[in-house]
Amino acid sequence: MFHGTLPAIVTPLKKDETIDQESLRSLIHFLLDKGVDGIVPCGTTGESATLSHEEHMEVVRITIEEVRGRVPVLAGTGSNSTAESIYLTKAAKEAGADGALLISPYYNKPTQEGVYQHYKKIAQETVFPLVLYNVPGRTSLNMLPETVARLAKVDSIVGIKEASADLDQVSRIIEQCPEDFAVLSGDDFTVLPLLSVGGKGVISVVANAAPADMAEMVRAYGNQDIARAQALHYRLLPLTRAMFLETNPIPVKTTLHLMGLCEESFRLPLCPMAPKNREQLDAVVKAYGLI
Repeated sequence: MFHGTLPAIVTPLKKDETIDQESLRSLIHFLLDKGVDGIVPCGTTGESATLSHEEHMEVVRITIEEVRGRVPVLAGTGSNSTAESIYLTKAAKEAGADGALLISPYYNKPTQEGVYQHYKKIAQETVFPLVLYNVPGRTSLNMLPETVARLAKVDSIVGIKEASADLDQVSRIIEQCPEDFAVLSGDDFTVLPLLSVGGKGVISVVANAAPADMAEMVRAYGNQDIARAQALHYRLLPLTRAMFLETNPIPVKTTLHLMGLCEESFRLPLCPMAPKNREQLDAVVKAYGLI
């Protein structure tokens, strides 16, 4: 169900920090026109941490409306509260999303058993396709391959966004999980290496700005055109580095502003880029040909 290139989309905001519906709809059409394989609203890149529940569902609803079934919509519904995750996941299901992306509990730092029980409870309460999300850099918790393998046996848990950038860990997950369990990269730097060990695609930050190149790279590898996939990997690398000059989604949202796709507006504690980093980003974006 979930494979290929799925941009984790930004949430465009107006200068008064309300959701910019027009820009959100335009961004979704831009991405669809460039050949992406899915859309992920309300992830980390979508500033989900500072969206109210009402805003969260507004973004999900608009995404579903604009996509109109052309590609899957995988709604971010994770929280460090199991009850809140269940609430948001049920709401996304009722809105018509195709699945939910669930970050591992952050700050709480549960045990591996706690992580297992968290996801299992959500699966039991929602009966909805769920994709796990392991991002130790944000949660201070690494979901181990053995835990992922246990969860892969739970009905409706269909894949994982793996953002540890640890290819040994990715290999162990693929080794221990069923063949139809989708392992997706959550780290734009390692998409091609992850594909080489059996990954199915990427939930991507960079694909907001360069969707066609990311989608073509993943498809080229799937078509065994390794030389083309490698060429696109190295073409994307400078842009990928620029997207992480500061905390995501600050650089990618700034890039989309330069491309005329949204305002350069963030919610605190996120803020505009430091001048030196902004200058470096501008140079990379221009060199790439995005502006």
